[in-house]
Amino acid sequence: MKLIRLWVVPLAGLLAAAGEVRQGAADEGARISLDVNRIALVASVTDSRGRFVSGLKAEDFEVLDNKRPQTILSFGTSTDQPLRLVALVDTSNSVRERFRFVQESSVEFLRRAVRFPNDQAMVVCFDTTIEAVSEFTHDTEELARAIRGLRPGRGTALYDAIQYVSREKLQKERPSHGVRRVIVIVSDGIDTQSASTRSFALRAAQEADAVIYAISTNESAGDSEGDRVLRYLAAETGGIAVFPFKPQDLGPSFQRIAEELRNQYSILYRPEPLVADGRYHSIDVRIKTRKGLTVRTRRGYYAPKS
Repeated sequence: MKLIRLWVVPLAGLLAAAGEVRQGAADEGARISLDVNRIALVASVTDSRGRFVSGLKAEDFEVLDNKRPQTILSFGTSTDQPLRLVALVDTSNSVRERFRFVQESSVEFLRRAVRFPNDQAMVVCFDTTIEAVSEFTHDTEELARAIRGLRPGRGTALYDAIQYVSREKLQKERPSHGVRRVIVIVSDGIDTQSASTRSFALRAAQEADAVIYAISTNESAGDSEGDRVLRYLAAETGGIAVFPFKPQDLGPSFQRIAEELRNQYSILYRPEPLVADGRYHSIDVRIKTRKGLTVRTRRGYYAPKS
């Protein structure tokens, strides 16, 4: 097991589609630069009733980068690409009442989501610190033991945890393309301890090509600040946030995410023109051959700066 306390360092020259990472010295601290000219997307398509749509081809999709049409270089489905999934479990005192349900639902979810031999998952818990209780593995029983060994703790360092798993785990996974990277957060979304910020955490996930899914453990019926944080992180990266009202609803919420992971499309394109302006570039993906379908994917990336 490994305990981590993450500190924010100045970063520059970052791009959301993670390619080859090079470490180097920087005037303002450790700097990560990414040598990238391709953008990898994971897209979910649903109909007007929220049902997943399968059987689509590359020619059915239209990709816009800063409103400019792009050429799709590579296209596939979730059955073509292995999964690298991080179960990021809040073990702070705020989730104590639901923790047993969280543990068992998480175990069942990983058994459904991780398929031997290509998929791998790891378990990371966080309260005031961050602990990697398992590394990437396809052994779901090992993952189950890691989750069942968790115990509720103290405060919540959600943003630090997202930044850690994005930079230290997902971004370092190889190959850089052809692997779906997913973070499943189980938390009430209230951060009380992080040195990082929501913006830093989101950018780290974007740079790792990670899609964030969130399951709220908020026990109130209202729309809390934490729920809004979870909804924002998921929407920006192309995932969803679900809000089970009762502990017994946690299982179906996990099942919904597991089903989506089995019904996704992978798209790779090179931005044309590739503008090295250091700015955020919007992405819009549409279905051009059929009406009434909704595409959900990440909303953009940060270009390198020349």
